[in-house]
Amino acid sequence: GCKDLTSIIIPSSVISIREGAFSDCKGLTSVTIGDNVTSIGAKAFYNCIGLKSVTIPNSVVSISDSVFEGCVGLSSVTIGNSVKFIGGHAFAGCDGLTSIIIPNSVESIGDYVFASCDYLTAINIPNSVTSLGENAFNGCDELASVIIGDKVSTIGYRAFYKCVSLTSITIPNSVTSIGASAFQDCKNLASVTIGNNV
Repeated sequence: GCKDLTSIIIPSSVISIREGAFSDCKGLTSVTIGDNVTSIGAKAFYNCIGLKSVTIPNSVVSISDSVFEGCVGLSSVTIGNSVKFIGGHAFAGCDGLTSIIIPNSVESIGDYVFASCDYLTAINIPNSVTSLGENAFNGCDELASVIIGDKVSTIGYRAFYKCVSLTSITIPNSVTSIGASAFQDCKNLASVTIGNNV
């Protein structure tokens, strides 16, 4: 809640950013995360509406719940290639995001991860991901291109709910379960290919 804090450099001596560390620092525009940080706690940068870009270093293995939720000004995110888990709501409501690269290290995408990212246009879910959480892309109005990797086994409840710009989807053979309402209200969805293991 330090409203006048505009920038922060987290040195290489730091290994963990704890829960809520910079929550509601609404004037924060610049963050440098040291290359020895291994975990970023829940809501660490929650509602930092002035934050423009962030680079998550390769040392980080876990992004906790709601870390960047509500960072409406966030337009550029680089996720290091050691991250295995992206927690629920991690980037929910980040209206400034138009694209993001999920590295091949990621194994699990939590619930509501990119929910209400209104201007996210494309997503490539890599082959390393095995599960796609509930409401993961709920309300991503501009999401028009989705590639689902061939290791994903479950697509969660309302995963693509109200993704009105989505016109086609291919569900790979790895998927065994599609949650309720996964594509509900995708009013422009015209082509669906469902893998033979659902």
